Amino acid sequence: MGWMHTARFLTTAAQLHHLPPMDTPEIAFVGRSNAGKSTCINTLTQKKQLAFASKKPGRTHHINLFALGKQGITDTVLADLPGYGYAAVAKMDKLRWQQVMANYLVSRENLKGIVMMCDPRHGLTELDDILLEVIRPRVEEGLKFLIILTKADKLTRAEQAKALSIARLRAGGGEVKLFSALKKQGVDEVAQLLWDWTHSAEGAAPAPLSDQPHEEEPEALDE
Repeated sequence: MGWMHTARFLTTAAQLHHLPPMDTPEIAFVGRSNAGKSTCINTLTQKKQLAFASKKPGRTHHINLFALGKQGITDTVLADLPGYGYAAVAKMDKLRWQQVMANYLVSRENLKGIVMMCDPRHGLTELDDILLEVIRPRVEEGLKFLIILTKADKLTRAEQAKALSIARLRAGGGEVKLFSALKKQGVDEVAQLLWDWTHSAEGAAPAPLSDQPHEEEPEALDE
């Protein structure tokens, strides 16, 4: 989808209060370290280095914002939140960032939707369940929510079907989609869904799918 390919870096913040207040719809990407979050963002936007993954998982401690919109006019913002759960990170750092993320997800006024990454080979973890509980009240109030099962190409069709069923039971009314950066599985579907989340209220027509060939596959990243 050409709309996703307009993504460009906007700003970064180490603390929640450093984020600029915005009226533009915002979609947050969250997930455990090594769940494939950065690769997913880079694949959706066809920008190989847009979302940075540290060579040491769990060491990326900033909220990064990326602007979307044609002709340089921002109509949506993507928020890339730090990966969580990596064992090598100090306990105090983990707790601090878990609190920052929780505060962001609960209080960010222009937040329109949340996209959670999950490696289906490992399933949703205890930390994922904690995050689900944090956002549940906002989802019940209408906040959009999607679980992306990354690295789907590593599963058989039977395993994919099982992973989908399990994730749907735990999604709390959110949607679940399979995704593979390698096979381009789910790329157009996820891009269209994000467009619908942020533009449906305007009565806009569906965004046209890009007729441009895909760029080369992004290199495997840590997050």
